[in-house]
Amino acid sequence: MGQTLSEPVTAKETTFCKNDSLVAGASSMQGWRMYMEDSHIVLLALPDDPEASFFGVFDGHGGSRISSFAERHLYKHITRQECYRSGDIKTAIELGFLDLDNIMKEDKQLRNDMSGTTAVIVLIRDGVVYCGNAGDSRAIACVDGSVVPLSYDHKPNKNEESQRIKHAGGFIEHNRVNGSLALSRALGDYAFKQNINKTPQEQIISAFPEVAVNKITDKWEFILLACDGIWDVLTNEQAVQFVRQHLSAGIEPDVICEELLNECLSSTNQASGIGCDNMTAVLITFLRKL
Repeated sequence: MGQTLSEPVTAKETTFCKNDSLVAGASSMQGWRMYMEDSHIVLLALPDDPEASFFGVFDGHGGSRISSFAERHLYKHITRQECYRSGDIKTAIELGFLDLDNIMKEDKQLRNDMSGTTAVIVLIRDGVVYCGNAGDSRAIACVDGSVVPLSYDHKPNKNEESQRIKHAGGFIEHNRVNGSLALSRALGDYAFKQNINKTPQEQIISAFPEVAVNKITDKWEFILLACDGIWDVLTNEQAVQFVRQHLSAGIEPDVICEELLNECLSSTNQASGIGCDNMTAVLITFLRKL
């Protein structure tokens, strides 16, 4: 689990925003961890594309420099892709992740950084939700009261992931990549991306995201993005139930995110580590359902 504090840091960084179609809130908390390594982003209008909204959670490990850089720059590398301008947003997300990872690898201040980060993002444009994911942060939607997964955790014991890891020269020990990382895709972690005979997608740790594309209907209620500090405590169904109950009580998304963090925080710095991680949640609700 790593070192923990004697008392948790429960101060939260919380944001709220809305436009004509969305109401969004986000909150993050250091919790029991020695340092805060999470980052998140909430943009109702992208600078390069005001018709698009962008949300993301970045769960850093081994430091916060990669997660912080990714939070500030990933969306730029997506919207600047030529295929984005032609309407192929799915491919733009895939290329944007890889471009950012390469830019950071070549950056003088970051290339020797040993940290890495998950990245789960949601881009909403023209009534379509695009979710890109690398790592074990997660995004889900609530549609007509039921869970619709928008991403799936990248864990080394999954068949596709384990095959790539082994073919690139890595191994899995205690469900961890090379006995170290508990996730199999990430931005950063360049010590695991050194095989010159493999493409970026084929490295031990890959930055290549899985991208899900879904059309929004009037049955869509909300989207929740969160780091594994939340998902280690709650199932998808429990999280949806928690949010729905609070929305039905008229509570705003930012406050719901704060309450969700409180719900998942352990009362003690227990050895299992459950409830002791940094915690971040982003909640996007659709106005017609409020």
